[in-house]
Amino acid sequence: MDWTDCPFVERNPERVSGQWVFRGTRLPVKTMFDNLEAGATIDEFVSWFQGVDKTAALRVLHYASESLESA
Repeated sequence: MDWTDCPFVERNPERVSGQWVFRGTRLPVKTMFDNLEAGATIDEFVSWFQGVDKTAALRVLHYASESLESA
């Protein structure tokens, strides 16, 4: 997925192996999807990974959903 236009994530080839991470963190976006797939809720996720706020997590989910719908 191309996250280039999502303002809540960033990628730096010299950090976290160039993975897309939540902006201002080292937390890969994939971590959120892995946790949700395993049954976590958004509220649980943001409490476990305090560098990510609920708004950012929900906006990333919305971006992913919109990207899938337009594919």
